[in-house]
Amino acid sequence: MAKKRRERREADGLSSAQEEAKANHDDPQVVKETQHTGGGSARMSLLILLAIFTGAASVMYLVYRNFPELNDDEMEKIKIPKDMDDAKALGTVLSKYKDTYFTQVLMAYFTTYVFLQTFAIPGSIFLSILSGYLFPFPLALFLVCMCSGLGASFCYMLSYVVGRPVVYKYLTERAQKWSQQVDKHRDHLINYIIFLRITPFLPNWFINITSPVINVPLGVFFLGTFLGVAPPSFVAINAGTTLYKLTTAGEAVSWNSLAVLGVLAVLSILPVCFQKKLQQKLE
Repeated sequence: MAKKRRERREADGLSSAQEEAKANHDDPQVVKETQHTGGGSARMSLLILLAIFTGAASVMYLVYRNFPELNDDEMEKIKIPKDMDDAKALGTVLSKYKDTYFTQVLMAYFTTYVFLQTFAIPGSIFLSILSGYLFPFPLALFLVCMCSGLGASFCYMLSYVVGRPVVYKYLTERAQKWSQQVDKHRDHLINYIIFLRITPFLPNWFINITSPVINVPLGVFFLGTFLGVAPPSFVAINAGTTLYKLTTAGEAVSWNSLAVLGVLAVLSILPVCFQKKLQQKLE
């Protein structure tokens, strides 16, 4: 008898729990609270991103505070170039002070380039061209590759910390497709990253923000980026030596340079092809 009463109480308790769960599900207020909790992660990510951006902008401000005093006309030209005319105007000012204030000009260039790459802000192509005008070719090439590698790596880390909600919400399908490709090339990931940096198949910003989500190692990511941006940077820097003959960024790329980039892209994946064939023969 006691056993039956205990079973009846347990059944009544289970029924009450089910009814309460159903009521909560149907209650719009509860649904709103659930959505509010789910959106908290995105809002927190946005606040962290804003704080990091503010900190980076403050560093930029300090760097330019140490720049030599400029007149009003020169101050108007100190801005992130949006077209070739802006790049020419900026090059005019920087070249004037480059010899006397080489360290300040170099640091301003370095921090600006890394800043643009970190936050995926357009304009780095014009800075790549400008480096060929301002600096000796070996220094310009190393500088652009280092800035690209560091900036992309900072963007990678930024995405790792705050960018996952954005990737999951807006780039899910594309990220899944690229994740499958990365898994296929997991054994030779550096070659694959180099190939992607040379070719225009995937936008650089997409590679930067999705790589941490699909578990591309940071060391491989940095090295692949550093080496992969060298060929296109070579073209841009070489064009920068004749900066004032250019009217658009597109003129920096010729058919010959495109052919060279194509050859280098093929060379970057040849070791992978040979390795696969060798494995097949051994098996």
